Amino acid sequence: MVACSVGEQHFLKGGIAQELRTDGRKRLTYRHTYVETGVIPQANGSARVRIGGTDVIASVKAEIGRPSSLQPDKGKVAVFIDCSPTAEPTFGVSFYLALVTCVLWFLLGRGGEELSSELALALQKCLLGGKSGAGAGINLSSLLIKEGRVCWDLYIDGLVISSDGNLLDALSAAIKAALTNTALPKVQVSAEVADDEQPEIDISDEEYQQFGTSSVPIIVTLTKVGEHYIVDATEEEESQMSSAVSISVNRAGHICGLTKRGGSGLDQSVILDMISVAKHVSETLMNKLDSKISKIHKQLVDSIVYGSLFKVEIKHNKLHEKIVISFGSRD
Repeated sequence: MVACSVGEQHFLKGGIAQELRTDGRKRLTYRHTYVETGVIPQANGSARVRIGGTDVIASVKAEIGRPSSLQPDKGKVAVFIDCSPTAEPTFGVSFYLALVTCVLWFLLGRGGEELSSELALALQKCLLGGKSGAGAGINLSSLLIKEGRVCWDLYIDGLVISSDGNLLDALSAAIKAALTNTALPKVQVSAEVADDEQPEIDISDEEYQQFGTSSVPIIVTLTKVGEHYIVDATEEEESQMSSAVSISVNRAGHICGLTKRGGSGLDQSVILDMISVAKHVSETLMNKLDSKISKIHKQLVDSIVYGSLFKVEIKHNKLHEKIVISFGSRD
């Protein structure tokens, strides 16, 4: 956590009160955002998102599994978040171990355990809703292959490479981009077998189906500093917050979830205003992201039609070809 002197605190809060943050942004303006997909070829889908100095990667790995006995008509999703030791000094490991972990983070255990668990839980609720499934961004029924017998298990992994505030929003954007980039192979299940036997399955190497993300939300966090709240808070601004509200909103503008952190209470009218702002901000961000992705999909279709060589590559699970998207701060 960044330590600020008394003078720096007054300067930071005074700037926010006057609609001029220390980096020149207004209260409801995001930092420059960069998105790249297809960064991990071995995954079914992946994406990297940088918002200012915050840098995260998300990957999606799909495996054949068996539905839970409690939910035989649904697939399964698990979210894991890891904080690289290089992302934040308070994660506390040596420089050498930090360097190795940054390269082989999935082999060397987890840093920042408490933060990782907190982020994973918030994102799990964002994607899967409550215990009843209300507000779920991923329809688990769409992951079912054969009821009670075969389903897709999605493992969503997020890695925090560097942290300069607004981690939850960056991770949610990376996960949405990675899911948009995800392709699941077509699966054929053998004829009926005994209940205690697992049916034989045939996984295609040529036919893939793009994962639907129309209902997958992104998270917008509004951070209260002094008497005002801001979006996309830096680590310095977060060190001066009294409370923060993270609101997950999907493409239709529906609120999928809301979480609050910080000890300071908020009036009901303030929370309602925050929700209204979050809807507007999320719509702007998703419009930019969706427009870029739709252009890429059109290019893929054109490549299939006009380029026979590329058509062969597409069939061999290159639907998540590398895509780079970059756009500036919102006016």
